[in-house]
Amino acid sequence: MKSINWWQTTLKDAEIEAVVHAMRDRRIGMGPLVVAFESEICKALDVPYALMCPSGSVALYMALMVHGIGPGDEVIVPNRTFIATAHAARLTGARVVLVDCNAQNTNINVDLIEEKITPKTRAIMPVHLNGRAVSMDALTPLARRHRLIVVEDACQALFSQTQGKPLGTLSHVGCFSLGIAKLLTTGIGGFAVCHDQKTWEQLARFRNHGVSDLNHLDYQSLGFNFKVSDMTAAAGRVQLARREQRAAHVTRIYHTYVTELAGIDGITPISVNTQGGEIPIYAEFRSPRRDALLAWLEGQGIAQHLLPPGLHLSAHLENDGLFPNSDGFDREAFILPCGPDQPLENIHVVVEKVKEFFAGQFMK
Repeated sequence: MKSINWWQTTLKDAEIEAVVHAMRDRRIGMGPLVVAFESEICKALDVPYALMCPSGSVALYMALMVHGIGPGDEVIVPNRTFIATAHAARLTGARVVLVDCNAQNTNINVDLIEEKITPKTRAIMPVHLNGRAVSMDALTPLARRHRLIVVEDACQALFSQTQGKPLGTLSHVGCFSLGIAKLLTTGIGGFAVCHDQKTWEQLARFRNHGVSDLNHLDYQSLGFNFKVSDMTAAAGRVQLARREQRAAHVTRIYHTYVTELAGIDGITPISVNTQGGEIPIYAEFRSPRRDALLAWLEGQGIAQHLLPPGLHLSAHLENDGLFPNSDGFDREAFILPCGPDQPLENIHVVVEKVKEFFAGQFMK
């Protein structure tokens, strides 16, 4: 029986050679390759400033810290997101305030945000899950009215667009991940982008213990060691050059599933607006028969993945309230095999097995 992983990504010979070349050139600390990668990110996303860091989680934390978020503050976070978003806020000392998602997709319901704003609210963290654009046209003026910092979590939305503009570039700071299960990967890694020079300078100092000049240790502000190596940047530059083909492949996978599974009663895609520039890095679906379906697929050697649970289920975040839309995704949502290096032949196998399940004999 053929085994199919839920995610497939690959660092190929070009990435390996780039890393080896960096090592042979003794580019093992943070140096010119990091600077070059940051410059290439700026060009690709049409932003003036980019800054590499160890992960998307770190980028989120840094973005909040340089804006002075801390104890006594409140940060509005989507209830449906990977917990890194909430942890970034909580680790500053701020209180996390959760908002339910839309009924039709897992993004934050912008219409519910204003009722959660209090005099203690300092920031909003919209998350563009699976490349889907949060309605920034509605969120941005809301944040301005209340004088709130907006930090975009675009960790799942690298190169996704809305109205021709890249997600993650529509706020004070946008944060991106280069982790394993992302469109581009350096294994572990991330970066932040911004439009404001002062913010970039603060991020750069925070990345290196508050120091702006390594040759003159001028301890200007709080910071930590969040530097990255040229070896990481070397791999990232190769991945960045392949971004169009990787984006095209995950989009092709998404459309293959949507087309081939259309009309089957009991399974529906969590839609992504690919015509509008959104890139679905994951093949997300929902089904009231999810648990039985996933058990069947597992028995066929096909791995799948659940979406992260609603954050209201995390007791350490000290939140209450009702999250009915999020609860529905907790019961029904899942990810079918996908990834920028997942062979299309695997997708066709998965489609046939899903069709077998919904033929009826395996549903009891």
